[in-house]
Amino acid sequence: MRILVVEDEKKIAAFIRKGLAEAGFNPLVCHRGDDALELALLEYLLRSPGRVLTRTQLCEQVWDYHFDPGTNVVDVCIQRLRRKLDGGFAVKLAQTVRGVGYTLKAGA
Repeated sequence: MRILVVEDEKKIAAFIRKGLAEAGFNPLVCHRGDDALELALLEYLLRSPGRVLTRTQLCEQVWDYHFDPGTNVVDVCIQRLRRKLDGGFAVKLAQTVRGVGYTLKAGA
């Protein structure tokens, strides 16, 4: 695992944008619909490296739902994100922790 320590927020933002572009996200058009939600979900997962995040946490932080919507909205967005992040790679980054939630793991 490599760790990047950067104190300048502009450099961090540029680093994340570059990584997102390489993962198939276009930051210039990622402002509407499902792509914006996928980007917000990815950003939240990236800000919590190694932590398992529950569906409730993701609903509250990404969708700003403060109730259980009773839908699979998180699962569907994770599935779309997986296609972009993990498609064609042997090592899968987006991980499901059964009965708990989701996490991103490098070198899983």
